[in-house]
Amino acid sequence: MGQKKRPVANTTIISKKRPRRNSRITGFYRLVHEDRLSMLEKQGFLDQSAVSLLRQTGTVLGWEKANTMIENVVGVFELPLGMGLNFKINERDYVVPMAVEEPSILAAVGHAATIFRDAGGIYAEAEPSIMTGQIQIVDIPDLKVAITRLETAKKNLIHQANELEPGMLRRGGGALDIEIRQLKDKKNETFLVVHLYVDVCDAMGANLINTMVEGLADEIELLTGGKVFLRILSNLTDRRRAAAQVSIPIQKLAWKEFTGEQVANGIIRASEFAEIDPYRAATHNKGIMNGIDAAAIAAGQDWRAIEAGAHAYAASSGSYKPLAKWWREENMLYGKIEMPMAVGIVGGPTRLHPTVKTCLKILGVQSAAELACVLVSVGLAQNFSAIKALSTTGIQRGHMALHARSVAATAGATGEKVEKIARQLIQEQNIKVERARELLKKC
Repeated sequence: MGQKKRPVANTTIISKKRPRRNSRITGFYRLVHEDRLSMLEKQGFLDQSAVSLLRQTGTVLGWEKANTMIENVVGVFELPLGMGLNFKINERDYVVPMAVEEPSILAAVGHAATIFRDAGGIYAEAEPSIMTGQIQIVDIPDLKVAITRLETAKKNLIHQANELEPGMLRRGGGALDIEIRQLKDKKNETFLVVHLYVDVCDAMGANLINTMVEGLADEIELLTGGKVFLRILSNLTDRRRAAAQVSIPIQKLAWKEFTGEQVANGIIRASEFAEIDPYRAATHNKGIMNGIDAAAIAAGQDWRAIEAGAHAYAASSGSYKPLAKWWREENMLYGKIEMPMAVGIVGGPTRLHPTVKTCLKILGVQSAAELACVLVSVGLAQNFSAIKALSTTGIQRGHMALHARSVAATAGATGEKVEKIARQLIQEQNIKVERARELLKKC
């Protein structure tokens, strides 16, 4: 067969009036804020209205701080910040700041938290903050000799790792253990992976782990005679898990036209569906992460790392599984979530970002473990609300009611007109921006 041609973009959708743009911009990172905006305007990516808008962003964080956090900053992107209410976790009350753009998440999590609270609250626990660093060793001349030398040198390697981060050792953490794993590549050639296990205390720990594994590379090459290739942390933090559990009397689950029995049976059936079908499990877990990500963003966490760990853990059995499960014992409905939870309350944006600092004050957490407990509790609440709605009234009734408000606002409605138009859109079952604009003209 001949070489396949590269697919060509559908040029018919490109307007002839499209402005000429040039993305080859050198030295952009050296420019001050105003000059970056001017450069983007000159290159055809911004107009005056967009420049004006970007100038106004970041009133809290500020240009100077934003510019120290990431590269090529031109503004600050805002998300609505709401509060997840009614949480009682391990006998303590929490209000959980959540940054998210999707309607219904805050309402759903607060609804579930109220039910959990009335049933005695959520009980959560977190394992010690053990993170895993990986050092890959390839081209090893003698595998058995390399393994023997690494095993013999474990104590010394741990000592060297701790010398690289003495502050963590003083805080009661540091490198604890080393594990040696054998893997085969696609050519069936064996290579080694050294796992360095480190207690990072109240930090998320990524930079600390990377410093340690990079610092051990030379010594490990000398011991093994091989070549150290990748050396970086793993986001499958399965030694740093958190779990939350609730138990609810079934009679307390009665809701709208549904009995407690009907609600409980629906939740259990939805949970079992996720346990046997990865297509459903993916959506089940996405609902969990709706809540966890929103709370993690507000608390200044690396939510991408949390997502990566969650989904890797969900698939660690060889088949993708739900992170939260629901079952019945006599007259009680039980729910439990367990997942990796690499979070921190020191370092990074937790010290630099003023809104993050405020959100952490609202949370009142005093350790990374406590924050992990709050986040998994939010995930369990979000999951409960989602599958409760799915198995009873359907997900759209409540979601679309909230979505209608966003549509009305998108059409230009403000104040009381938002609610008025939203009600009309719901009544007509025509939640579209075009219809909202028509209604707005009549207001």
